[in-house]
Amino acid sequence: MRRMLFAIAVFAAFAADNEDPWTKVRDLKTGTELRIIQAGAPAPVMAKYAELTEENLVVILKNEEIAIPRDKVSRIDSRPQKSYVRTESKSTVPSDGSGAGKKVPGAAPTSSYSTGVAISDKLDFETIYRRTPAAVPKKK
Repeated sequence: MRRMLFAIAVFAAFAADNEDPWTKVRDLKTGTELRIIQAGAPAPVMAKYAELTEENLVVILKNEEIAIPRDKVSRIDSRPQKSYVRTESKSTVPSDGSGAGKKVPGAAPTSSYSTGVAISDKLDFETIYRRTPAAVPKKK
């Protein structure tokens, strides 16, 4: 019984290792911000995701689609698509027992309300693809 469980665990680990590393890239929504690090490139490419084909990663760079060969990509980082704008509402009601809740002509307001908008910084990039040594093409 233990040998069978061990064999299942080994098979599961082997199956996880053989999972396509491009799956997370393929599942991205069009327009997701990407930082693409290419082998031998001096700086990363900042672009938006368009699609993933069998041979290329297609991205949008300054309103133009560019195809980057998969074998040239070392790492891909994506910025999660979450809202950077949120609304904030506050309401206060005095609870000092002074009778401020009574309706008296000319008295100060008994409660206050405020609503605002908060804009936060963009979220950090998360690595979604990293070329493994097995994925490095062999030189002929």
